[in-house]
Amino acid sequence: MTTLITGANRGIGKALREQYASLGRTVIGTHRAPAADGMLQLDVTEPASQASMAALVQGPLDLLICNAGVYLDKGQDLASGYPPRMWADSFATNVTGVFLTIQHLLPKLQQAQSPKIAIISSQMASDTHAPGGSYIYRASKAAALNLGRNLATDLKPQGIAVGIYHPGWVQTDMGGSAAAIDAQTAAAGLVARFDALSLATTGCFETWDGQPHPY
Repeated sequence: MTTLITGANRGIGKALREQYASLGRTVIGTHRAPAADGMLQLDVTEPASQASMAALVQGPLDLLICNAGVYLDKGQDLASGYPPRMWADSFATNVTGVFLTIQHLLPKLQQAQSPKIAIISSQMASDTHAPGGSYIYRASKAAALNLGRNLATDLKPQGIAVGIYHPGWVQTDMGGSAAAIDAQTAAAGLVARFDALSLATTGCFETWDGQPHPY
């Protein structure tokens, strides 16, 4: 069973890569820097980088985890912040990057017996969780959630299950040191969620610990 994780050089992505390696599964990690530490180079926003990465993936791909993401607007001020470039860069990674990764690796997924796609979104994607602020991040993660839900519809006839997940408030560079759980705890819960994903549950939006999340 082969798993590919984008953004696997730190945080949740790194913890997921370590979890799968400890289980003896074949795991491929990607990050933006030149290939090192057994990982492939991938800038999720660049089609040429996507094509180069996909060409290096050999054989069927059983699980694709779209984890790479950015949170550029943390602490921005409504009156003077949130510049247009920040919107464009955030959506390029958090939404377009997810789509391009799936698009380029779809032939590899189609070769597997029971392929799955896991999209790491956030509870901040939910329109029922709206305490204000972080407009760009919230909007991009909501778009990633919508993307995943629609891909689930289109890919189900091909036998590909798609799940969308809130990883928890995690102690990473993005989540901060005051977050509720560490990356290892989040990764262990997410691995269990991905194992449970099937065509019967495709399109689900769940938390790392197995709770259905309101859309």
